[in-house]
Amino acid sequence: MKPSMTKITSLLFTGTLLMTSACYENDDVNIKQKETVPSTDELDVYIQEHFVEPYNMAIRYNYVDRYVDQSKRVTPADRENVIPMLTFLQDYWIDPFRSVPNGNSFFKRYVPSEVVFIGSTIYNADGTEILGTADAGARITLSRVNFIDMDDQEWLFLQLGTIYHEFAHVMHQNFKLPPNYQTISPDGYTSSGSWFVLTEEEALERGFVSPYATSSFNEDFAETVAFILYYPDFYERYYTEEENCATVACIARNEGRALIRQKYDAILAHYKQYTGVDLLAVRDIIQEKLND
Repeated sequence: MKPSMTKITSLLFTGTLLMTSACYENDDVNIKQKETVPSTDELDVYIQEHFVEPYNMAIRYNYVDRYVDQSKRVTPADRENVIPMLTFLQDYWIDPFRSVPNGNSFFKRYVPSEVVFIGSTIYNADGTEILGTADAGARITLSRVNFIDMDDQEWLFLQLGTIYHEFAHVMHQNFKLPPNYQTISPDGYTSSGSWFVLTEEEALERGFVSPYATSSFNEDFAETVAFILYYPDFYERYYTEEENCATVACIARNEGRALIRQKYDAILAHYKQYTGVDLLAVRDIIQEKLND
C-alpha cells in the first residue's frame, strides 16, 4: 500500500459462484451457451490489444462500487485521461521491467490481473490520503488519475512511488520478505495509525526512507523498493554517509543510513534470487527516462 502522508487501505472483494446441474438418464438437455460479444468501443479495443492480450491485465476505468470502500467518496477517471495514464504506465512501469534480463518473464508472471483507475483523491477519516492499493497480488488501484500532468514533478513522483510500491507488495506476497528483514530496524516501527506524526528526518534517523515505511515490515519493504527505483537522489539522501559529522543530528542520520544500506542489500539480493531481476538495472532505465 502506498500513501502521501497516507494510510492505504486494501479493498478486498471475493466472489463465489456455485453452479450445479443434474439430469436423468435419457434426458435430452440442450443448453444454449451465452455468447460474449467483444466491445467495439475504441478505448476498450486499445486496452484489449495493448494490455489484456499481452499481459492478461484488465484496466478498470469505469467506476464500479466494489472497487472502492463505500465510506469513501471518489470521482471516476475521465475518459480522456485513460490512454495518457496507460502510456505513462507502459513507459515507466512495464517497459523498464520487461527490458532487463529475466524481467519480461517476471512481469508477465506476476503482474496483477486488474489495474483500477480512480480519478480523484481518496481520503481516510484521519485526513491521510490513499494513493493506491495492492490486493493480494491480484489488483492494483491507482488514484488521482484526473490530475495527470507529466510536467508536474510532484504528480509524477507520487504516481511512480505508488505503482512501484504496490508492485513491490506483489513481490513479498509471493516470495515473503528477505530473510531477517524484520530484525534490521525492529525498534523503529511505529504503533498502529501513528506513522504520520513522524517527520522525514525522524524516519531517516530510525532507518526508514519515509514515515509511512515505519508502519509495518511489509510497507517498509515496498517503500524502500519504490524509493530505490524512482527517487533520483536516493544515494545522496538515504545511502551515502555524510562526512565529518559533528552534530547529534548528523550522527543519527548516518546511523539510519547504515540500517537502510542493510535493507537495500537484502532487497536487491531477494529480487535477484527469486526472480533473476536486477533492480538497479530497472532503476537505470527509469532514471534515464526521468532525465529525458
